[in-house]
Amino acid sequence: MTSEQVVEALGSPNMVTTDSQRRETWVYDKVSTNVQYSKSNGGVWLLLFGAGGSAGSLSQNQRTLTIIVKFNSDGRVRDFAYRTSSF
Repeated sequence: MTSEQVVEALGSPNMVTTDSQRRETWVYDKVSTNVQYSKSNGGVWLLLFGAGGSAGSLSQNQRTLTIIVKFNSDGRVRDFAYRTSSF
């Protein structure tokens, strides 16, 4: 796979470095945040106090993806690695 094909698939890298043999390494860092809000209506609150109301809860998590792509001197992929995390 060429560097042009990598750009087509993943877009521009976040960081580019060059080793002592002038071979490039590209690093991609992607982060996504998921937010969920759930809402419930009065229920027991309505029975106990005779009034309507609503309550809700918010839940949020983040996922990260790091991709490292190493190229040979001809600009073709020679190795890659990735790592994911969720918190």
